[in-house]
Amino acid sequence: MFRMNKGLFLGLLVCALLLPGIAFGQKDANDGPTCWLSFVVTKDESGKPVRNAAVIMHPVNPKGKQVQGGAELKTDLDGKTSFDGIPYGKLRVQVLAHGFQTYGEDFDIDKPKMEIAIKLKRPTQQYSIYDDRAKDPNAPQGVPPANPPAPNQNDKKPN
Repeated sequence: MFRMNKGLFLGLLVCALLLPGIAFGQKDANDGPTCWLSFVVTKDESGKPVRNAAVIMHPVNPKGKQVQGGAELKTDLDGKTSFDGIPYGKLRVQVLAHGFQTYGEDFDIDKPKMEIAIKLKRPTQQYSIYDDRAKDPNAPQGVPPANPPAPNQNDKKPN
């Protein structure tokens, strides 16, 4: 029959009795309910899914400040991704995808299961107050006017 060393037996017995207590003691007293959070990221103009979009999540403290930690997810071919274990409270979500405006919003996580639908928009044309074409939104940007005004000959001073 199998004989066990008395020291080895006592060591295993102590480990068997202490490990559950250690594991239980590691649970944080502030651990509360968590949420299974899923995201669906689509194009605003067509409703088609946006694949490989980065969904970045950061917890937000009661003062509205982003705190350390968080996670980054990537959407699949259907524009979907999910994460289990989000603690209840404010969560700042940012979504970045090539060819789209960056999306950002704070959400109140307060249910065991939530789905967040995000519609990404294409970048819009930018205007400058320093450009004459800013007065005419239909004028193409970055192209000089076709017929620039002729210099006024009366403004020249004699040398």
